[in-house]
Formats: sequence, C-alpha cells, structure tokens
Amino acid sequence: MENWKTLGKDLALDMSPFLKVESHQVQLPDGQIIKNWPWLITPDFVNMAVITGDGAYLCFRQTKYSIKGTSLAPVGGYLNPGEDPLIAAKRELLEETGYEAPHWEKLGEFVVDGNRGNGVAHLFLARDAHQVQPPKGDDLEAQTLLTLSRAEVEAAVQRGAFKVLPWQTVMALALLRW
Repeated sequence: MENWKTLGKDLALDMSPFLKVESHQVQLPDGQIIKNWPWLITPDFVNMAVITGDGAYLCFRQTKYSIKGTSLAPVGGYLNPGEDPLIAAKRELLEETGYEAPHWEKLGEFVVDGNRGNGVAHLFLARDAHQVQPPKGDDLEAQTLLTLSRAEVEAAVQRGAFKVLPWQTVMALALLRW
C-alpha cells in the first residue's frame, strides 16, 4: 500500500506553542488530488501509569476545559521542543507528584488522529515510584492526587472514568502489562 503524498502546505492559523492549523494539498495513491486537507499540529505529549512500591496507582481527579464534570487522569504533560519522551515523562512525574520511579517501560507511541495529525502520545509505565519532594505542578486545572488500588483502576477503566482517550489507553495498557 502506498502512502499519501504531501504536495504543498499553507499555514492557516498559528496559535503557537499549542496549535497550528495547516491546509495541505495531498495526492492519494490513485492519483486523486485533494487541495484543502486540514492538518493540526499540537505538541507531542506523555502520559504514564505510575505504580508505587506498594502497588498503588497514582492518578489525579481533575477537571479539563473539554470534559464535562470531573475525570480521573494519569500523570502527563507536553514535551518541550526537542525533549526525549522518557525525559519528559520523568520530569512530569516529579513536577506533578513529587515522585520518582526507577523502573520505566514504554507502552507505545501513538498518533492521536490518523487523518489530521494532532500530536503524538508517548505512553509509559513507571514502577516502584516513591515520593522525593512535594509536587511543583503548575497546571491550570484543579486536581487532587489519588492513590488507587489495581481493582479500583480496573473498575475505573471499565466504566470509562479516564475520559480522554490517551488517558484511558495508558491505564488499560498498564493493566494488561503489569
């Protein structure tokens, strides 16, 4: 199977560093040309399932602008320009929770929207996490750090309590892996 070819691109909107919208001219494998294909550019990000040395999962209860009500959420955040995803994951874990973890496993790297781009999710499992300092989070959302048992995380995943797709995905993958 052949990939689509990008023939050209024009910047339609620049709200850096969080969003750029481009209009792409693309050619399909059958030769058809689409002149105005919308493309979203957002920062790549990390989400991680974090398990403490005694087997508890670290999660947040929080609000987000696009979510109705509250949601459970894993630790995560945007990569800085040029930053390695694992370095970003370790940085976000320390900033948001005050925890460090000696054991890390990559759970995958996933394009958020296969047709429109919209960033790459880098998902990790961090094990044997322990607190080394108070959290220094600067998130705009109100959030509360929780420790949940595996059974509580399984029930939360089953009922869709992690209301953002990458959040649900990282927690489900962690449950499958560990």
